[in-house]
Amino acid sequence: MKQAIFSALAEPSRFAIVELLLGGPMTVGDIAERLQIRQPQASKHLKVLLEAGLVEVKAEANRRNYMLRSEPFQELDAWLNDYRRIWNERFDNLDAYLKKLQSGEKKDP
Repeated sequence: MKQAIFSALAEPSRFAIVELLLGGPMTVGDIAERLQIRQPQASKHLKVLLEAGLVEVKAEANRRNYMLRSEPFQELDAWLNDYRRIWNERFDNLDAYLKKLQSGEKKDP
């Protein structure tokens, strides 16, 4: 699932669509207008995002509103947690090393 999500988000227009949808549901026409792309292009990108599970579509009368799904982003957040732990540990080690260097400099003069 993560690979499909990353693949979908790797394309700049699809990433921009996800950013737009953070503000709430939008139609294909609204998305195309905001991104200054043709509606068929927006539809193509939305199809990829839909297949990756990042968005869902709800029909209201003759309008189709696209909105973000939270589950894929929760999955990405959980996946990133392992990397956050690694980086936090490295930053803690760096902080301890810098404090050690600073305390050594104060003793020398």
